Amino acid sequence: MKGVRAKKHLGQHFLKDQNIAQKIVESLSGHKKYQHLLEIGPGTGVLSNFLIDRAEYELLFMDVDQESVDYLQNQYPDYKEKIIKEDFLRIDLGHYYKEAFGIIGNFPYNISSQIFFKVLEYRNQIPEVVGMIQKEVAERIAAKEGSKTYGILSVLLQAFYEVEYLFSVPPNVFNPPPKVTSAVLRLKRNETQTLDCDEKLFFRVVKQGFNNRRKTLRNALKTFNLSDEIKSLDLLDKRAEQLTVNDFVELTNHIANGES
Repeated sequence: MKGVRAKKHLGQHFLKDQNIAQKIVESLSGHKKYQHLLEIGPGTGVLSNFLIDRAEYELLFMDVDQESVDYLQNQYPDYKEKIIKEDFLRIDLGHYYKEAFGIIGNFPYNISSQIFFKVLEYRNQIPEVVGMIQKEVAERIAAKEGSKTYGILSVLLQAFYEVEYLFSVPPNVFNPPPKVTSAVLRLKRNETQTLDCDEKLFFRVVKQGFNNRRKTLRNALKTFNLSDEIKSLDLLDKRAEQLTVNDFVELTNHIANGES
C-alpha cells in the first residue's frame, strides 16, 4: 500500500475496503459518556479518514510504526499533533487522558488480547471499544458459559462490559491478506462499577480456573489451599467454563472468607 509497508513483526494487515471501514466507524454508538476517542494502530488511515468526519469526538491516533505516523501526518496535516508514535501496551494512558475516552482500531492480531487486558486496567475510563481482531479471539471474548471457547477474557471483560460480536470480515479486504478471518467486536461499559468481591482475587481465581480448564475447580484451585468447607461447595464440582461471572464472584467471596 502506497506510503507504508506492512511489517510482519508488527502484525500489520491494512484494511483496504472503504465500505467496511465506514461500517466499523459507524459501529461507534455515539456514547454520551465520552468525547475523546483513541484510534490504535491507524496504519494507512482507512478508519481515520472516516473518524475525522465525526465532529463529536476529539481524536488521537497512536501507532508504534514511525512510517505510519509520518505517512498520516503528511496526509492529515491539521491533525499532525494528534498523530503520535507510542506503544499502546507500554504507555501510561493517564498521561493523555484524565477523562473518559473510547477506543477504536484494527488491532494487530499478535497483541489483541493484551490490548483488551489493558482496557480492563482502565475500565472506569473507557466506556466503549470497537475493535477488529481475529475471528477466533472475537468469538472467545463474546462466548457464554458452557462454551468450549469461553475463557479468561470472556469472564473478565463480560464482568465489566456488554460484549457484542458485530460482523465478520474476510481476508481478501486486507493488504496483505491475513491467513484467518477477522471480526469486529463492540464493548460497552455496563453498570458494574466494582464487583461484589475482592477484584484482585477474582482475577486470580478466574485465571487459575481456566489455566486448568479440563479439571474441576476443586482440583484447578488447589493452590489456594481451600478449606474443607469450601471444598464441599457444589460450584467446585464444575469446570471453569461452566461458571457465570456471578458464579465466579460467589466463589471468590467464599475463598476470601475461608468459609462456605
